[in-house]
Amino acid sequence: MSDIFEPARLGPITLRNRVIKSATFEGRTPDALVTDDLIEYHRAPAAGGVGMTTVAYCAVAPGGRTDRHQIWMRPDAVPGLRRLADAVHAEGAAVSAQIGHAGPVANAASNRSPALAPTRLFSPLSMKMMHRPDAAALREVVQAHADAAGHAEQAGFDAVEIHFGHNYLVSAFFSPLLNRRRDEYGGSLRNRARLARDIASAVRDRVGDRLAVTAKLNMDDGVAPGLHIEESLQIGRWLQDDGALDALELTAGSSLLNPMYLFRGDAPRRSFARAFPPPLGWGMRLAGPFLRAYPYQEAFLLDMARQFRHELTMPLILLGGITSRETMDLARSEGFEFVAMARALLRQPDLINRIQANDRPRSLCTHCNECMPTIYSRTHCVLTRDRVAG
Repeated sequence: MSDIFEPARLGPITLRNRVIKSATFEGRTPDALVTDDLIEYHRAPAAGGVGMTTVAYCAVAPGGRTDRHQIWMRPDAVPGLRRLADAVHAEGAAVSAQIGHAGPVANAASNRSPALAPTRLFSPLSMKMMHRPDAAALREVVQAHADAAGHAEQAGFDAVEIHFGHNYLVSAFFSPLLNRRRDEYGGSLRNRARLARDIASAVRDRVGDRLAVTAKLNMDDGVAPGLHIEESLQIGRWLQDDGALDALELTAGSSLLNPMYLFRGDAPRRSFARAFPPPLGWGMRLAGPFLRAYPYQEAFLLDMARQFRHELTMPLILLGGITSRETMDLARSEGFEFVAMARALLRQPDLINRIQANDRPRSLCTHCNECMPTIYSRTHCVLTRDRVAG
């Protein structure tokens, strides 16, 4: 077993180690374009020792954003993304763009564009019905992912991560709760997985072997009767057999219905309520079922992820509660090629350098999750002084 801090291949690229900063929306793009503040957000963990940092969220279309302040991949975005890539590369790390379509998680009122969902659903964000795309519109979504990957390549990125999780558009198609279609994109699991497989193939066709291509895949939505592990395992097998992906990052939970299933720890209901205008904010204050708390523990997704490791041969990235050298070594001993982390790096961007210098430094992240509501203004750890743009 190779050490977590030895160089490692991810498809066509080599990372200086096996630690990836996972995608967490930064809230630092008020004009939907890269800012110096966003560049610093990713430069810091790159300087702090990660092998690769992931820029989130790079929507593939204007209506695919959770709100209009997010980057969407277009020629105008390329110069700023190139500056970001150059800054990360100067620190010795690689950079990936998380590309995807928010689907039912998109705020149609903010985007001034209809939110998409597999079937017509009511959106509490926009107080409107979502739009059900037909087969032609879904082919446009597939093409938009390929185009977004092309823009990432033009900007000098090393990789793209396709968002197949959290009940964003593709993940919503997986879900038997959200997908009630009776066409070639609904019904059987094979049909519900069609959009994901088409997107992965289109992205690979666009970037060839010049970029690494990964996907963030839900193992379990944490919602009944959503996607659960038996069906997700089959989707993983199909994606592996298709050969378009270099790795899967395994995740869980639904941004639409159960976000804390991924973000274990405290559920900051009051802070979420303050982040939204009424009446949505009032609802958040009472949102016990939506913002339910799950106890935090190290490697909290490992039990589910083990089942993927037993079934699949492709590289896997373990996410969830990775804050120590011991947990990283555990992931490697269980056969996971990479680990991904986010909140701990928000608290301490240099945590990886600290772990390399001393095997047992303590992560200062308390899992209070008060960082989560800050994504609507400017993502930061509330326990640090990093609260204003530099």
